[in-house]
Amino acid sequence: MTLPAKINPPKLGEPYLLTPGPLTTSYETKQAMLRDWGSWDDDFRAMTRSLRSQLLKLIGAGAEEYDCVPIQGSGSYCVEAMLGSFVPRDGKVLVLANGAYGLRAAQTMEYLGRAYTLLDKGDYLPPRGEEVAAILVDDTAISHVLIIHCETSSGILNPVDEIADAVHAAGRKVLIDSMSAFGAIPLEVQKSKYTAMVSSANKCIEGVPGFGFVIARKDEIEAAKGNSHSLSLDVHAQWATMEKTGQWRFTPPTHVVAAFLEALKAHAQEGGVEGRGARYIRNRDVMVEGMRDLGFETLLANRWLSPIIVTFFCPADEAFAFDEFYNQMRERGFIIYPGKLTVVDSFRIGCIGQMDEHVMRQVVEAARDALAVMGVRSAAPPAKALEERKKLAA
Repeated sequence: MTLPAKINPPKLGEPYLLTPGPLTTSYETKQAMLRDWGSWDDDFRAMTRSLRSQLLKLIGAGAEEYDCVPIQGSGSYCVEAMLGSFVPRDGKVLVLANGAYGLRAAQTMEYLGRAYTLLDKGDYLPPRGEEVAAILVDDTAISHVLIIHCETSSGILNPVDEIADAVHAAGRKVLIDSMSAFGAIPLEVQKSKYTAMVSSANKCIEGVPGFGFVIARKDEIEAAKGNSHSLSLDVHAQWATMEKTGQWRFTPPTHVVAAFLEALKAHAQEGGVEGRGARYIRNRDVMVEGMRDLGFETLLANRWLSPIIVTFFCPADEAFAFDEFYNQMRERGFIIYPGKLTVVDSFRIGCIGQMDEHVMRQVVEAARDALAVMGVRSAAPPAKALEERKKLAA
């Protein structure tokens, strides 16, 4: 694979963001935001049409039955918009959780006041098709199943197609939160046949925060009229306005859209989903190998490691303190992420954004230097963490 020339150090001494988004963007993407755009202007309406059509090209054959609806706000806004728009008020959702974002979706259902049931797998394992099938047999009221594509609190890449097959076999509908995976991991409609999915501008497309998007079947969008609990998060209303006028209903993030179009250009130049995903996989493999050589342990077994973000156990060494490790890494040009696990202390290192394997080798060297400065002699995790992993993953 040929890496694009745009993979280079951040400008102006910026640190690399080793997070699941916001992430390190290219200089060209930043530069695209230097012009002001009128939200009602024909040029900006053309930009909106372009981003919608380009995103539909990423879902593979069958895209003509789908449409793309951008929504202002963060990814969680889009998840709420999807749940509130496509689940009828008398519907019921099976929420599949193995981390913070599945649990947040369940909390969203609470706020919506709509029925749901939760399958919580904890931090270590994905939900599997056979257990989803069993739940759907037992509970015929479930109309939709929500799948988190990549659970970034742990780094698990969930088996979407396997689960989707079980859902469709039971005659129910699939909703997907692909916030941190879309654009780097295939999500083809012919395989998973989802009713709707959501993602965000500031993830694997490598844009900046400010909007997300819903990709859904056109017939499902039309049927969603009147479902929404919210004026601003009504997917049908946003879609209908865009179809009629080409405009967003409320003030759009114009500069963010301009940056996103530049990011989409780079995404295509890199080879689309396949090319972007290949770079992220290489980033992960190089970084994980190096961190393990230092003595760190990953939370997950190799088969569940996503190329988006990897969770590591904190060392048991008494000299290790995450805050100091974070500061040491930051001084060396890398911003890492604290853990989100409920059982053991951990931290996360992202693999996405304007980085390649050479940068990931620098990440490992920075971690080596940080441990030395802190006086950490062993990066091995506490025995109880490994015992917990073994018990829960059994």
